[in-house]
Amino acid sequence: MTRLRRASDQAEAGLPSACRIALAAGCALALLSFGLRGTFGLFTAPLSEARGWDREVFAVAVAIQNLAWGIGQPLAGIAADRWGASRVVALGGLLYAAGLAAAPFADTPLLLHLSVGVLTGLGMGGASYITVMAAIGRMAPEAKRSWALGVATAAGSLGQFIVVPLGQALISAYGWNIAFLLLAAMGAAMPLLALGLRGDVPPEQPQTDMQELERGSWAIIADAFRLPSYRLLVAAFFVCGFQLAFITIHMPPWLADLGLDPSVAALGIALVGLFNVAGAYAAGVLGARRSRRLLLAGIYLGRALAVAVFVSLPVTPVTVMIFCSVMGAFWLSTAPLTSGLVAVFFGTRHLATLFGIAFLSHQLGSFLGVWLGAAIVSATGSYDMAWWLSALLGIAAALLHLPIREVPATSRVRFA
Repeated sequence: MTRLRRASDQAEAGLPSACRIALAAGCALALLSFGLRGTFGLFTAPLSEARGWDREVFAVAVAIQNLAWGIGQPLAGIAADRWGASRVVALGGLLYAAGLAAAPFADTPLLLHLSVGVLTGLGMGGASYITVMAAIGRMAPEAKRSWALGVATAAGSLGQFIVVPLGQALISAYGWNIAFLLLAAMGAAMPLLALGLRGDVPPEQPQTDMQELERGSWAIIADAFRLPSYRLLVAAFFVCGFQLAFITIHMPPWLADLGLDPSVAALGIALVGLFNVAGAYAAGVLGARRSRRLLLAGIYLGRALAVAVFVSLPVTPVTVMIFCSVMGAFWLSTAPLTSGLVAVFFGTRHLATLFGIAFLSHQLGSFLGVWLGAAIVSATGSYDMAWWLSALLGIAAALLHLPIREVPATSRVRFA
């Protein structure tokens, strides 16, 4: 811990003032965006019971949300790379808050899928920590970039620790519908915080780079996929999305089915966020000094082992807290390492776009994790198969990172 603290002090001292402002605003945005997203699993049971719907209705809405977020993220990245992140994040924050505010009035599955699913998902694409991290990664000096990305990721985890218990408290005190409106009011602060990212202005391109710009973002993406290491990274990030979405959405109702109080799930998810503050920050610091691909392989193996041990033991409040604490250390620690590898491959000029494409893979995994979890429990009456699938995918993701080469891409397109 002393080494990490010393590295933190040295890194912060070397940041330009504009980057410090962006980092502060970005941390607040990540805290809100990720924290609000972490509350959705808490609404599964009360909303379904109030509407008289099967749980799969709400699960499909969240699955659509993840898919909409994944589709919107590359588009938000392209816009942020061209015009800066501030306006993109502000618009995304408005859509995010609007989707939350509309949820209590969605009295049919279709309206729920449009509000919690499409509207909120597209808002996340603009106001997500992914867009924020790309802006910070572009503004931070190369020597400080991994550290800054780790700080921003840790802030998102802290949001999960703070906002999820608050969400459960609001549901218990005022009901799920009023809780949605109060969380929407919190989300409405995101467009104001986006003003802190105004320093993220893409640099002027010399005339010799105009041919690259004229070719367009889709041509740049096509060039990126010619790099085998990028393809492996994108494929492995799919697994991250599957695991995170499955646990966030399905662990609360699973624990309720086992007879545990709803507060156990809320506290467990909060602990995931708390322990990932340290995990994500450590990943950012270590990513500047150690092999990112090996760190990522270790993280996915750690997740697989944690899941396998957890589902093999009797489920009690104690084992839930231990599992969530361990899983939290690995939770978002993949993000600064994955985005850092994208920057190693291609530079930072198109970081929001190319990391956004990787995140689309992440969200396809999230969609499958949420939808398949609901489908498996509906078909078998148990989540066991889904838990073991999550563990096996973690092993697969670890293996995918081993052939990755941590060197810049050589291409006729200049990414930097």
